[in-house]
Amino acid sequence: MEMSQKVMERLINMPIIESTVFKSKDGKFIVHKTTITDIKPTAYYEAVMEKSNE
Repeated sequence: MEMSQKVMERLINMPIIESTVFKSKDGKFIVHKTTITDIKPTAYYEAVMEKSNE
């Protein structure tokens, strides 16, 4: 099953979600760490900041 170009572009623009599970150094706890990476062009943030200053 092939994905359309529109679907591929949408997937590329989605944030990257990484999940890691590990034991603490002393072994008493399980740590579940989730990292969300979202990449946006600087022009996007400049536009957001301009609107917030209005």
